[in-house]
Amino acid sequence: MYSSSIFETNLDTFSEQEPQRAPIGIFDSGVGGLTVLRQLYRQLPNESIIYFGDTARLPYGIRSQAEILQFTREIITWLQQQQVKMVIMACNTSSALALETVRQEFNIPILGVILPGAKAAVQQGKRIGVIATPATAKSNAYKHAIIEIAPEVQVWQVGCPEFVPLIEQNRIHDPYTAEIARAYLKPLIEQEIDTLVHGCTHYPHLTPVLRSLLPSHVQLIDPAVHVVVACAQELDLLGLKNTHLPLPTRFAVSGCPKQFSQSGVQWLGYTPMVEEVCFTDTAISQLH
Repeated sequence: MYSSSIFETNLDTFSEQEPQRAPIGIFDSGVGGLTVLRQLYRQLPNESIIYFGDTARLPYGIRSQAEILQFTREIITWLQQQQVKMVIMACNTSSALALETVRQEFNIPILGVILPGAKAAVQQGKRIGVIATPATAKSNAYKHAIIEIAPEVQVWQVGCPEFVPLIEQNRIHDPYTAEIARAYLKPLIEQEIDTLVHGCTHYPHLTPVLRSLLPSHVQLIDPAVHVVVACAQELDLLGLKNTHLPLPTRFAVSGCPKQFSQSGVQWLGYTPMVEEVCFTDTAISQLH
């Protein structure tokens, strides 16, 4: 586990004297946002990162908008306390239901995954399928974003309530997961889609399963790739891109650190050291 006192001292120095060396904050309901983290490692290897997984309250996709907004405010407040220079909402449900509100409430750059994913999708196809959590699908956020960019494009969405729990339980190669995926994809394949958007950052973990079920010509869009491209552009614009060596990635969760560490190792290639953060009605406390 990282020493918070040392970490925070370093961050105070960076934020006051060298703001470009401050970390980027990423959050998701669980391990899904690790797809965004991996893209940050690839595209922006000099950036220090704080990753937060709200594992005590997942899945987000069955929550109400009021709950999602509350969770998002709490997490961004905590990330601000860690002196981050930017926040990436590596969660499609939060991006769909809370992004515009928190952008008005917090004085920090906040990026969501939906618009970058929508832009990438319309560059690939004209018949676009979106698989997402029920909350994201119900919000029509992807459909609205895609149609706004390219009104001639057709969009079909499917809510997939079982995917996130299956991924968090590391059941990707379970025959049941393939059976569920086949049922979710069936109406999209019947519409002869040419492009499929991962409307949840968890879903790229399912790529081998989805690829085996989809026609070979269907293009897969991973918004994680494109939100990091947008992040790099924003950092350049603000003069905040780090050119120094990064600090070790810091991981925090609201649930069980050991479970997250065990789940994360296969996606990261190393076993992350994870700390626990507890959100309460009156305060945000760090557990050691």
